[in-house]
Amino acid sequence: MSRFRYTLALRLLLPFALLHLLWRARRQPEYLRHWNERFGFSRPAKSGPLIWIHAVSVGETRAAQPLIAALRSRFPDHRILLTQTTPTGRQTGIELFGETVERIYLPYDYPASVARFLDRWQPRFGLIMETELWPNLIAACRERGIPLMLANGRLSARSARRYQRFPALTGEALGGLSGVAAQTESDAARLAALGAAEVAVLGNLKFDITPPPEKLALGEEFRRRIGARPVFLWASTREGEEALLLDAWRRAPRRDALLLLVPRHPQRFDEVAGLCAAAGLRLQRRSANEDVAAETDVLLGDSLGEMFGYYAACDVALIGGSLLPFGSQNLIEACAVGRPALLGPSVFNFAEAAENALADGAALAVADAAAAVSAGLELLADGERRAAMGRAGLAFTARHRGATARTLAWLEALLSRAGR
Repeated sequence: MSRFRYTLALRLLLPFALLHLLWRARRQPEYLRHWNERFGFSRPAKSGPLIWIHAVSVGETRAAQPLIAALRSRFPDHRILLTQTTPTGRQTGIELFGETVERIYLPYDYPASVARFLDRWQPRFGLIMETELWPNLIAACRERGIPLMLANGRLSARSARRYQRFPALTGEALGGLSGVAAQTESDAARLAALGAAEVAVLGNLKFDITPPPEKLALGEEFRRRIGARPVFLWASTREGEEALLLDAWRRAPRRDALLLLVPRHPQRFDEVAGLCAAAGLRLQRRSANEDVAAETDVLLGDSLGEMFGYYAACDVALIGGSLLPFGSQNLIEACAVGRPALLGPSVFNFAEAAENALADGAALAVADAAAAVSAGLELLADGERRAAMGRAGLAFTARHRGATARTLAWLEALLSRAGR
């Protein structure tokens, strides 16, 4: 597929894009707010040099946190624009950065929308977090002489196969970037095979995220409300996983543990509460802000931006997205708080981190929901083993830090070469 055909296909899909916004807005009304930004119509930008960072959703926004702090320190006279695609990503950006960054939704990849966006904001350079390839956006930046880099790049084997279906379009997009910083050698090899040039392997920025003291204090408050009961956290669970886990939990031997269940997507909070009720489990919601009753079976984490608090409050954490083929959510956060992590078989989004965490004894592999429940209960009963895995997790995260400093040095070299 050429970029011309790609753009033609986008134009034909425009009605479906609008219907998609309406469909998503049924459960998340925020999808209808700021819709004009998705077509490049945004308020006029302030004057002065600007750094643009695109972080599609929650995970990428959190990964950008140490890099944004480093960029602020290195370029104190620059404003920072943070673009996103999802409302949850935008909300995460508000919680992490407040008014210290400017924010809009990234426009759809129509040439006119992209041109309006670049005309209004005129960034000195741009950074795309992880893997978001928008051919018209990349081409427009290249034509205008705006360096655009891929930072913290990752590309699973499954995603690489999808991109391989359109080799010309993918090769043009990756080749149009001014630089690519990959997380691992495997990511670098896949990106290079698809057309990226001069790929640097700089590590994963997520290892540089320090648990905020206020979130650790929140975790202590959660524990006070819970009491002395052991806590088994199901963290960032995805569609279909909760039903499997709740069925396995219902069949498990009698226990006094509290389930702390945090769905990945806020629009599913009520759905998951219904699953708990259908399983005959007594539920409380974190949003009620109350002490947890002794007879409560499940505490539903129906909040945003408190994941570190939930990890700090638990004794063992099962990482959501790993039991079904979603590729796993971020296991590094559990390790950074010193909590044992249980990982299902699907970890392609964090393949190398998962492999290293398992090898270091910071995580434990489980085959399915029943094995996850069994392993979690065994760990809750074995304080010595939990403590050893927690120490291994802290050592594991400490050993892999440093990607932010390497990325900043790499960026400065690219900008110097580009005369920016």
